[in-house]
Amino acid sequence: MPISLPLRRLWTLDKFAYSLRVFIAFSGALLFSGLMGDVALVIPLFLGIIACALSETDDSWQGRLQALLVTLVCFTSASFIVQWLFPWPWLFVVGLGLSTFCLIMLGAIGQRYATIASGTLILSIYSMINIEQHGGVDEDVAARQLLLLAGAVWYGLISVVWCALFSRQPVKQSMARVYKALGEFLILKSALFEPVRGVDVEARRVALARQNGKVVAALNQAKEMIFRRLEGQRGDQKLNRYLRIYFIAQDIHERASSTHYPYSALSKAFFHHDVLFRCQRLLDQQGRSCRQLAKSLLLNRPFDHQQSEEALADLHASIENLRGRGKPEWRPLLYPLSALAENLATLENQLASAHNPGVSDERRDSSLYDRSPSSLQEAWKRVRLNFTLGSPTFRHAVRLSIALTTGYGLMQWIDPEQGFWILLTTLFVCRPNFATTRRFLSQRIMGTVLGLVVGWASISLFPHPLVQSMIAVAAGVSFFANREKHYVIATASITLLVLCSFNQVGDGYNLILPRLLDTLLGSLIAGLAVLFILPDWQGRRLYREAANALNNHRRYLEEIIHQYEEGKQDDLAYRLARRNAHNADAALSTLLTNMLHEPGHYRKLDADNGLRFLVLSNTLLSHLSALGAHRHQLADDEDDATLVPVAKRIGELLGQIAERLNQRQPVEPLADQAAELLAQLEEKSALSADEKAVTLYRPIQSQLRLITEQLAPLGEAANRLVGSEEHTPSTASV
Repeated sequence: MPISLPLRRLWTLDKFAYSLRVFIAFSGALLFSGLMGDVALVIPLFLGIIACALSETDDSWQGRLQALLVTLVCFTSASFIVQWLFPWPWLFVVGLGLSTFCLIMLGAIGQRYATIASGTLILSIYSMINIEQHGGVDEDVAARQLLLLAGAVWYGLISVVWCALFSRQPVKQSMARVYKALGEFLILKSALFEPVRGVDVEARRVALARQNGKVVAALNQAKEMIFRRLEGQRGDQKLNRYLRIYFIAQDIHERASSTHYPYSALSKAFFHHDVLFRCQRLLDQQGRSCRQLAKSLLLNRPFDHQQSEEALADLHASIENLRGRGKPEWRPLLYPLSALAENLATLENQLASAHNPGVSDERRDSSLYDRSPSSLQEAWKRVRLNFTLGSPTFRHAVRLSIALTTGYGLMQWIDPEQGFWILLTTLFVCRPNFATTRRFLSQRIMGTVLGLVVGWASISLFPHPLVQSMIAVAAGVSFFANREKHYVIATASITLLVLCSFNQVGDGYNLILPRLLDTLLGSLIAGLAVLFILPDWQGRRLYREAANALNNHRRYLEEIIHQYEEGKQDDLAYRLARRNAHNADAALSTLLTNMLHEPGHYRKLDADNGLRFLVLSNTLLSHLSALGAHRHQLADDEDDATLVPVAKRIGELLGQIAERLNQRQPVEPLADQAAELLAQLEEKSALSADEKAVTLYRPIQSQLRLITEQLAPLGEAANRLVGSEEHTPSTASV
């Protein structure tokens, strides 16, 4: 194997570039302290590098430079405010609480601001640790604070230069993640076609909904990456190519999400025939092709798509075999099967063109929606709208402010060694909801214990300062490589870095017990805070998320109908409505996942109600996707044109369910209205026997019927959510 291939594969890892930048920054700081002959310089430099790396945002190099300047202004202000207030505990605790609240509230503006605000809080506590390490404020404190900022500047410059040299590598990696997630989605979707008795279809639907959330997250991240790099660079051919690949991924996602007919009915009818196995095989092959496409994008390799084409040909042959048998009971189902095959054939063509898409149609709307604020007024409006107890951001800001001030008060009371590690642990562990906090709390404690054991062994076995410094650098790189997916390893790594670094200027053994005690105290404060300070129990927001999902599904339906009226066009309004519908469905799935990890007495009394609603919402979205996949302009004299008023009435009923849910009021039974709409659909499609044989399956009429059949179950599921709200415990809300 050529040595270049492993290196190319290593280069494709999204964390490799991040880790390499951190390695360069740590190594440079270590080299600088060696040249200056003062190993103590490495600690503030390392802390500044860590804070800046945690504040890094994804941007073009110009955007990253602007973000770096904002970050440095925040860092400078925070470090010197800490220095000025440090000798005055009462002023310090007030400043700590207010600054924490303000910085967390800035996160309401957008993810970029949330990241910078979080990094600023981290650097503030690092400043406290830096001052405490030397016994308090003295004549050299300003110089040590400047070293913190120097470490941040050093990493920031590396980040900006790296981004200028390799600006498109993150885009390539993000698109690869999109197609990998799409591949997993298609493979899970293929399992729904398996004609096997006794299968828990609802469980498979839930798994599919959760994977859909991952696809949506990957698409959103890719869109943001492309958008930030396209600003002022619309003529860049490579970026435009990635933009076309992104649009193809959106189309694939819509078609992959489509459901043309209830799978249970198809499975029952064709249990002894191979047609569903053919569908399953084709979807599975297309899922594997998506994963292979992800690798091809990363490695710039040709993409071979021949295997799926053979599976598609087998599916068409199987449908023709069914048609030749001429069983009357099969005839109504052959049309949705044919539409399914047509949809999969289109998906196949999209997959084949995704690696090297042709020049996009100039008439196609290639604009992307900018979710960042366009002015200071809009930014302030976003913050102001979150000044309510119903806002998770506001609740977290209050909770974290109280938690950190409590930690500082505890420090003043018991006066522990290295006490500011309590605040750092609380900051890292206390998250916006209980489920995430519990996960980080346990992993933080386990990682700290592991890191202390490894650190003790390291400073015992390798007493030479140079070796310990090299271990510290390796541990720092390991922290950034693992902090998102393997938090135990990341925590162990940062603990090892601290022990090896602080052992250079003192006795690392004396840091082991204080570090463990501070971690336990900080974790305890974070756990109690998320339990008792404005707890954000997910069950209390379930009805709002459910209403939001239905509202976005309604807007998606309205855009689809508009496309049928005006003609198919992938314009921004349509793509935005489609993306918002999937975002809302993913948000509902995430909320339910978090809710299931909450304590039993705070969880919804019947969590199955939420999962049942999620299945119905996801099923509705799949029928909407099928309706969107077949959209075309309806002629005035076309039979389907008469169905538009029915579709609009369906949208009104979805809006009514959402409104009643949002107001936590019971939904009136919809069975009669649904039956009336179904009768209208049948009346609109009244044909002679010969005509029915030819045009029995009309996608718009069929999908509207399937959507209408979801209305009554959705209303009943909404009533169960509202009913269970009345029994939700109201304690622990102070």
